[in-house]
This record gives sequence, structure tokens and C-alpha cells, in this order.
Amino acid sequence: MALWQGKAKRSRTGRRTRYARGKRKFEIGRESLLTTIGANSLKVIRTKGNNRKTRVKTSNIAYVLDPKTQKTTKTEISTVKENSANIHYVRRNIMNKGAIIETKIGKAKVTSRPGQSGTINAVLLTK
Repeated sequence: MALWQGKAKRSRTGRRTRYARGKRKFEIGRESLLTTIGANSLKVIRTKGNNRKTRVKTSNIAYVLDPKTQKTTKTEISTVKENSANIHYVRRNIMNKGAIIETKIGKAKVTSRPGQSGTINAVLLTK
């Protein structure tokens, strides 16, 4: 089902708004793709202006920055520990920005948007 990203039929106060035009194709949104743990799998999407957006379907690799040494290491993801966006994402191992993941070098917080940027970048949390 298509998601329409235009203005609502009601204003914030509840009054009904009347439009001088109908819905447009560029106002259609896409359903969100939830990134999970698994073998690397990407999806390239065409966006407005014939640009490209890479989405991560599944991944088990993260680029983790150590804030003390300022070194980035490519490491394997084992599980999702916390997710403030939705508590049920932890059970399903869904990663998005702000999720805390368990890696081989320790816990890290995801700083990139895997559904928008195409990679999983994270910052190592101090103990």
C-alpha cells in the first residue's frame, strides 16, 4: 500500500482543509525497510531527480569508531542490545539510528541511518 506524504485533511485544531488540487505522484512515500542482522544485502532505490539511495536489508558488519583513539575498525555484529525507537526491535534484531549493538570489540551505538545511507556506522560506548 502506498504511503501519502501530503498535507492532512484536518488542521492541528481540527478544522477541515479543502484542497485546490489532488494527490501527486511525488507525494507518495515508500514503506520502511527494517535492517536486520545477516549476510550483507543492499537494495538500491531510485529517488527524485534520478538520484540513488542505498538501503541495507541485512548486514553483520559495522564500522565502529573508538572515541579515545579516533580509530575506526570493521567488526562483526552479534546482536542488538537496546533500541529506543521500539522495544520490540530488540527481539527481532532490527537496527536503526540510536540502536545499541553488541560487537566483537564491545557495545556500540549506531550513528548512521542504515535505511538511508547504505552502511552501519557506530561509536564505541565507554564502560
